[in-house]
Amino acid sequence: MKTLRWAWQFLWSRPLAAALNLLLLSLGLAFITLVLLVNHQIQQAFARDLAGIDVVVGAKGSPLQLILSGVFQIDTPTGNVPLADVQALQANPQVAKLIPISMGDSFKGYRIIGTTPDYMSHYAGVMASGAMWQAPMQAVLGAKVARDTGLRVGDSFAGSHGLGGGGHAHGQTPYTVTGVLAPSGSVMDRLILTPTESVWRVHEKDTALDAVDQKILEEEREVTLALIQYRSPLAAVTFPRFINTSTNMQAASPALEISRLLGLIGIGADVLRAFAGVLLLTAGLGVFIALWSAVRERRADLALLRMLGAAPRQLAALLWCEALWLALLASLLGMALGQGVAALLAVALDVDKSISLAALNWPVELLAVPALALGVAAASALLPTWEAYRVSVFELLQSR
Repeated sequence: MKTLRWAWQFLWSRPLAAALNLLLLSLGLAFITLVLLVNHQIQQAFARDLAGIDVVVGAKGSPLQLILSGVFQIDTPTGNVPLADVQALQANPQVAKLIPISMGDSFKGYRIIGTTPDYMSHYAGVMASGAMWQAPMQAVLGAKVARDTGLRVGDSFAGSHGLGGGGHAHGQTPYTVTGVLAPSGSVMDRLILTPTESVWRVHEKDTALDAVDQKILEEEREVTLALIQYRSPLAAVTFPRFINTSTNMQAASPALEISRLLGLIGIGADVLRAFAGVLLLTAGLGVFIALWSAVRERRADLALLRMLGAAPRQLAALLWCEALWLALLASLLGMALGQGVAALLAVALDVDKSISLAALNWPVELLAVPALALGVAAASALLPTWEAYRVSVFELLQSR
């Protein structure tokens, strides 16, 4: 305990140098913490929302755009496809489950999604209040939607054209809230779910001129895309090729497209890691110089300690403890700063109605942060410690 106390006093005997080294080391560790937190949560969100979805079928265009819009609801869809074509896919022997998705409207920036009860079952949705819809023009709100809009069971609202809000309001066809989902951490938290027939009814009522026109619109009904689960893994080989070559639709593999996306994100993460590495290297050199100078400047103090009976290993332990104090403080400050930046990022994504990140998260990967700090501090203290250990009492007395 005396060694720890003396090391603390020695560390802050040069406050400016100690504060600068602490700042550099903390910044490097904060960058590492931020990268670990964001990577962990993004991969968790992707894995959670993609679970059980083998392929997404929709209009031709960008496969990645189809995945982002259909699964994660963070992009615009590539277009619509005929309802008859999607119904034909449902009869395909390679398809075990097909969930149609229709989009195009929103309420206060939250997307209104036309689908079937299978969508909620797929994500294991649980009602916090109310019940499932029983008829068109009824809606179930995600937990985040209910929280931010203030809508409750029994309330009515009118959707507006477009996915970002601010479009033409469909005031003649309001929705009635029948239920609110419990928070799940999935994409459902930020969606308004309604029967597919609701989406058709809203747009047909706004555009149909008469009964004949209404009949034509009903015959030409479309959906935006379909989420599909294969009956067997072998379908992954033949089904996408069949869709892409034999129909006017495209099939996008979520695993493949998200792998490419994470590869692109990984480039940015690598840049942050490299920058953090430079900061850590700079901090390590600063700690080394500070401890080396401390040995030179404290030769008289070391001589006195040796005169009082301190062994060489005790002097070495003193410098080691000084470096470890710095590592401990930097770990706490770095992780706190990284968590703070991650919390701000979570708030920004929440405002943008994008992927949800937890404000505070402690994945096991964060154990690497204090380990890295201790490693940098220990490596920086190695030579100064050896210098303190090997100097003889006679040399220390001469320097006095």
